[in-house]
Amino acid sequence: MQNALADEYRRLSRDTSTHQPLAYLRLRRAIRNVIQHRDIEPGQTLPSERDLSQALGLSRVTVRKAISGLVEEGLLTQRHGAGTFVAERIVKPMSRLTSFTEDLRARGLHPRSEFFERSVGEVTPEESMALNLSPGVLVVRLHRVRYAEDEPLAIERTVVPASILPDPHEVHDSLYEALEKYDCRPIRALQRLRAVLLGARQARLLHVTAGSAGLHIERRGFLEDGRVVEFTTSWYRGDIYDFVAELQTD
Repeated sequence: MQNALADEYRRLSRDTSTHQPLAYLRLRRAIRNVIQHRDIEPGQTLPSERDLSQALGLSRVTVRKAISGLVEEGLLTQRHGAGTFVAERIVKPMSRLTSFTEDLRARGLHPRSEFFERSVGEVTPEESMALNLSPGVLVVRLHRVRYAEDEPLAIERTVVPASILPDPHEVHDSLYEALEKYDCRPIRALQRLRAVLLGARQARLLHVTAGSAGLHIERRGFLEDGRVVEFTTSWYRGDIYDFVAELQTD
């Protein structure tokens, strides 16, 4: 893996089209690329900071800074006294507003969706409250199972004002990519998480046993002007996902 990483780092250093002058950002991208190309598998350990600094001609401070950013993203995990590993579980940092698709692509996984519903209809009372919409307004509804490769990870129901996203079939894998075309990608979100036991139908769709641990998540995404652009309710498999928040004192 060290040779593959060194080759990728040198390639990025020579590539003028994507050249990044800051060495720690080049190294961060190189590590991400070798993980995506499966030159290192989930659960495997990275070379030590000392080995990487010697192989790449970088300071240990630069190597440490590159790695720490990928740990914050959840792509890498660190175990005290054991080293740095490619994350086996999907670790979702709650401090960054990213899409399901972006999270999986960053880990070298192929995201896809199986849709049960892509429709337009009048807003319900619950949706009206969540989206701050008046009765009778049209909304787009998306109901789907989210996959990494062939492994189901989450069930997701999303409601978006039709005035923002008129055609539900514009959403293929990433809702945020579709919203971006209209300059309506959310810039902040409020999320509420709670632990649940997955019901029979949820468990069947997620390929787990009924009563398995899951995470129920409600998200409201906001535009810069304060409008609610997204109301999403999700059920995640508890055996695969970790949601991590960084806490600081004032």
